[in-house]
Amino acid sequence: MKRLNVKKMRALAILPIMAAASLTAAGCVPKPRGPVPPPPMSQPAPAAVPMPPIAPAPQNWMDIPATPGDWGYRATPGGSQALFGAEGTEAQFMLQCTRAAGQIALVRIHEAAGPVPMRILTETQDRVLTATPDGGDLPTVSAQLPARDPLLDAMAISKGRFAVEVTGMQTLYLPSWPEVSRVIEDCR
Repeated sequence: MKRLNVKKMRALAILPIMAAASLTAAGCVPKPRGPVPPPPMSQPAPAAVPMPPIAPAPQNWMDIPATPGDWGYRATPGGSQALFGAEGTEAQFMLQCTRAAGQIALVRIHEAAGPVPMRILTETQDRVLTATPDGGDLPTVSAQLPARDPLLDAMAISKGRFAVEVTGMQTLYLPSWPEVSRVIEDCR
């Protein structure tokens, strides 16, 4: 029994210490003196002016937006043509099949005094051709390719687009629509 009494005595001895600690802790919290005023109103920050998005520079020509326009197809007495341009304007580019010669002309509307480089870019091939001025009412330059030239096949299946660069002219980024393939097949 003595043991039990010792435990009780220890517990009773600790009670005054705990009570004093509680009162001391309670005394540290200040009593409210009235309603707490709201924090001062700050001026709203000026609205941020949204910046227009900046498109990242394309890593290659296939990322550049396509030239606006559509392809059209027409049969000609000696073959066929696929013409690319915006509606209501002259064609900017043309593929022209001359069946008897087994040739396809790549034609760009462009005035030139002499031969100029014409570069064709496709997914699988890039080639620089020599385009010569054509005599006619509309100033054009053209490069001739045999109908079975692999560059024509590359143009027809080039991830949906190919590009035409002619010195002194804006580059054309053209879709590989069925009209391109049709003119190529007409000459084969």
